[in-house]
Amino acid sequence: MSTPTTTASLSSPSGGAAGEHGHTLIADAVVQKIAGVAAREIGGVHDLGSGAARALGAVRERIPGAGQPNVTQGVRVEVGETQAAVDLNVIVEYGVAIVELAAAIRRNVIGNIERMTGLQVTEVNISVDDVHLATEDDGSQEPSRVA
Repeated sequence: MSTPTTTASLSSPSGGAAGEHGHTLIADAVVQKIAGVAAREIGGVHDLGSGAARALGAVRERIPGAGQPNVTQGVRVEVGETQAAVDLNVIVEYGVAIVELAAAIRRNVIGNIERMTGLQVTEVNISVDDVHLATEDDGSQEPSRVA
């Protein structure tokens, strides 16, 4: 499944007109990767993506030669000429203050996209889809109470 590619056309950082010295085109996939990496940098974020996307990603990672994990999983972006909007699907660690975590994710995503691309980020929408429990990783389960 491919996402449509939009490119942002930016003026130079020195403030020159876009046509004066050329154009800089930034694809949606670039902004999507920046947002995905920036969100994952925040402590308390277990993963990005909905349940189905994570399951598919887990299968893909186990296939030899399939490459690196998909950093754009759980990230949607809309990129205009000078602005970008981001939607994130987040799985948080149990015990994390979700409101504070969301604020930290927003700060990091906005800061990285604006610094790296020059695009103004108009919004970062965060959907918390799940809470990750430590017992889900170690495979341990409570013993059955019935025989």
